[in-house]
Amino acid sequence: QAVTVEVLDHLEQLALVDFRDAEGVERLQKAIRFADQLQEVNTDGVEPMDSVLEDRCLYLREDDVTEGNCTTELLKNAREKVEEYFVAPPGNIPLPKLEERETFLKGS
Repeated sequence: QAVTVEVLDHLEQLALVDFRDAEGVERLQKAIRFADQLQEVNTDGVEPMDSVLEDRCLYLREDDVTEGNCTTELLKNAREKVEEYFVAPPGNIPLPKLEERETFLKGS
């Protein structure tokens, strides 16, 4: 499956991973080819698992809040917030323009 410039741009922004050279693009294409193999597995009739522990039960606990109620205190640490959510900073890697990345994709 070919990696388009748009897909590359989207993945870089989501993952904050720099794919700007031919090696990075090749690594991404290898990962896609590896993941595509999963499509070949026939899972008809296979029930989803609750746990990877075949011989033991997965015990779930009640999701009761036993301590906390410190939202206001925690949000004081936020550099920027919207409503009651932290706002993550933009990516810390400089991303090249789409036109610059086309060069790397053509070589792969």
